[in-house]
Amino acid sequence: MVGRANPLGRIFVALFLFIGVVAAVFPFVYLILQSLAPWDQVDTRVIPSSLTLRSYTWLFFDAGARDPWVRALFNSFFVTVVSVLLMVVSAGLVGYALSLIPFRGRSLINNAILFHMFFPAIILLVPTFLIVRYAGLYNTYGGMIIPTAMSVWAIFMYSSFFRSVSAEMIEAARIDGASELAIVFRIIVPVSLPITAVITLFLFMDRWGQLLWDLMVVSDRSKMTLSVLLASLSGSYAPYPGPIYAASTLLTLPVLIVFWFFRKSFTAGISFVFR
Repeated sequence: MVGRANPLGRIFVALFLFIGVVAAVFPFVYLILQSLAPWDQVDTRVIPSSLTLRSYTWLFFDAGARDPWVRALFNSFFVTVVSVLLMVVSAGLVGYALSLIPFRGRSLINNAILFHMFFPAIILLVPTFLIVRYAGLYNTYGGMIIPTAMSVWAIFMYSSFFRSVSAEMIEAARIDGASELAIVFRIIVPVSLPITAVITLFLFMDRWGQLLWDLMVVSDRSKMTLSVLLASLSGSYAPYPGPIYAASTLLTLPVLIVFWFFRKSFTAGISFVFR
């Protein structure tokens, strides 16, 4: 009969989706289970016979200054929060100027941003590293934060969004005597919360898991982020990998927590991105 769904096709689609969900979720479940497993059962049993917090207590209380996991966790939060805050604020202001403030050279700057996005960021790593080193920022928080304080992708996203804002409303505010900062905080910020949630989440995920750049500019363990310390010490923990699984879990959880709190705004922002 025309229009009737094929039962075999529905079963195939459901099976395919189930396999996809299992393939996506299983690594995270395995990671958490191994981080809670007794050390003699790590990587020997998928589901341990008992659960323990020994790997976590070892990270927080027993590792000591030699392997500063707690300090690395703090460094990750500090560097990520400051970097994302700078990227969101700078991108929002630049995107507003490029989309809603007429001035000479605006189209040239927009084209330059688009041109920059065609090139992989890795080609700028060595020049940026040399600048950081000559500026005396090697082995400092500034060396990790300042070069990442501006995101071309975030500028492009904000510019695209602000072009959809009513120009008449902005012009009316200017006629009423509102300054550009007043327009930003009273009009632009409230209407841009959904896209800001999307940009913040993606920037947070990218910066939180950043490895290559932080690995280049920091060699002092007291300044290392969690991802850098994890990459540096994973080989030395091969005989007892429980703490590595625990550190990897701690590296994963903040992204899930941030997504949970931003999920409603994230959904609204995604609908704008793909419309």
